[in-house]
Amino acid sequence: MTVDKDPAMTLPIPPSLRLDGKRALVTGASSGIGLGAAVALADQGAQVVCAARGADRLADVVAQMAAKGYDATALVLDVGDLDATAQALADQPAFDVVVNAAGLARHGPATATTPADFDAVMHVNLRAAYFLSARTADRMRAAGIAGSIIHISSQMGHVGGIDRAVYCASKHALEGMVKAMAIEWGPHGIRINTLCPTFIRTPLAEVTLRDPVRRAWIEDKIKLGRVGEITDIMGGISYLASDAAALVTGTALMIDGGWTAD
Repeated sequence: MTVDKDPAMTLPIPPSLRLDGKRALVTGASSGIGLGAAVALADQGAQVVCAARGADRLADVVAQMAAKGYDATALVLDVGDLDATAQALADQPAFDVVVNAAGLARHGPATATTPADFDAVMHVNLRAAYFLSARTADRMRAAGIAGSIIHISSQMGHVGGIDRAVYCASKHALEGMVKAMAIEWGPHGIRINTLCPTFIRTPLAEVTLRDPVRRAWIEDKIKLGRVGEITDIMGGISYLASDAAALVTGTALMIDGGWTAD
């Protein structure tokens, strides 16, 4: 006895991580996670505009990327300056992908936090992120681009941490902001998500990692037993930017080694 095969049965075609023909903006691109994000997108074929405040370091990064054959240009920009950011975006065609890796941390006991510290962290981590999102999404919508906006948040946007009350407040607020924007922009095909790393080995993290007590606390919380590397976030960036994440919006991609699992 023979069984007829379903003539409609075909194998699904896996979506691609490639970003050929896409334009991407990466803020905080001159070092750390921002640099990793810029390289990840460029490696998938995107034309990457690398934005940061420091002109010399940014020029060096772009030169190194160009030497690797990547399509990268520099944009000296302080995203905390809303007027300058608005003008810079107006001078550029709409982007397909935006990765906001600019951030600020001023850690210390909550009882020692000054209003100036609080305002400085919120100014960069929330206020600048809010208006960068709104303005780039508006340009995407006007251009008919089903784009992807990715904010580098943190595991601290989902839990608390020692001496991190202000930082946690800014990242928890960022997570709520992204959910609301995802609802608003979903009908236009614009996706917005966060990527939430654990402690990643960067120059900024080294101060914490050099403290043996804090290092022991960190390694105990990370279930995989090690601090993250820049390369650990690069696959997540490529995924959220690409068609492979076409149905992913308003959510957080945890790259935390299991920190938030309990």
